[in-house]
Amino acid sequence: MPGCPELPDRPHPTGAGGRDRVVVAVPPRLREQLFAADVWRGLERAAQLTVLDDHTDRAALAAALPGARALITSWGAPRVDAGLLASADRLELVAHTGSAVAPYVTEDVFRRGIAVTQAGDAMARPVAEVALAFTLALLHRVHRFDHALRGGAEWAAASEAPPRHEIHGSDIGVIGASRTGRSYIALVRAMGARVSVTDPYLSEADAEALGVTPVPLETLLTRSRVVAVHAPVTEETHRMIGAAQLALMPDGAGLVNTARSWLVDEDALLAELSSGRLDAAIDVFDAEPLPVDHPLRSLPNALLTPHQAAGTVECRRRLGASAADEVLRLLSGRPPEHAVAADALARLH
Repeated sequence: MPGCPELPDRPHPTGAGGRDRVVVAVPPRLREQLFAADVWRGLERAAQLTVLDDHTDRAALAAALPGARALITSWGAPRVDAGLLASADRLELVAHTGSAVAPYVTEDVFRRGIAVTQAGDAMARPVAEVALAFTLALLHRVHRFDHALRGGAEWAAASEAPPRHEIHGSDIGVIGASRTGRSYIALVRAMGARVSVTDPYLSEADAEALGVTPVPLETLLTRSRVVAVHAPVTEETHRMIGAAQLALMPDGAGLVNTARSWLVDEDALLAELSSGRLDAAIDVFDAEPLPVDHPLRSLPNALLTPHQAAGTVECRRRLGASAADEVLRLLSGRPPEHAVAADALARLH
């Protein structure tokens, strides 16, 4: 894969040989993960690529945008706002390689009629698989046994844990029938779980098709052995799981959060976990990176991963292929496949 070509002082409206120009704001290591060789070659055949190795450099992006028809963004790229758009005289597409577009574009982009796409569909399966792995670990107390043995506990002491359960026949609660939520539902139902869902936008027909029982949040919390959070990030869902909601969960129940920390009151969860009453498996945190002295790190009933639920090889490849395909669709005169509207700015997931 080529490195970053030098930017011309005045980028030509089209690239070499009269081809359309596309800016790729993705750092080298991530480019290798996102774009398979054949996908990258397809982009090179279709357009003249201006590749920004330092994808966080706003000035470099501003210098690259004149004449470009499309911009591919990745995590950490500058937010495309009115200032950057002043340089983007031909921009028609911002193709983001992740799911949340709010950190990377402003309303100005939509007002200009520039299409914005995201690749969130590619993330649903791996995040759901991690949520399933978390669910099984909580049910079988794997994290507690691991913590005890690594911490030097005697064999008999390390063998002590709250009651364990199989997923078959267990009541599993799902908050949010999102793309990831639906993928998770399919996985746990295939293993014999009884699934309840809280989602104000889930129709009766969809609930029946998914094989789930729609219930109010309070009911879901009181009867579930494991509660998995898959709701979107909106004003309404901020800290939707707080002290009052956690108190409804049965002793020994578990909480799985692979969505966003926005949804759960982390202080309230820490208080419940510190008491030992609940278990939790968490991939997302209020402070990322999670401080090395954070109390969550020392709790035997907390299973933690560093926001890596969607980090599989296969998922990264799908993310890159999705963004590249959106660019190819633009250049061939076809509409985008995964466009979002301006209301996506109100959601982070």
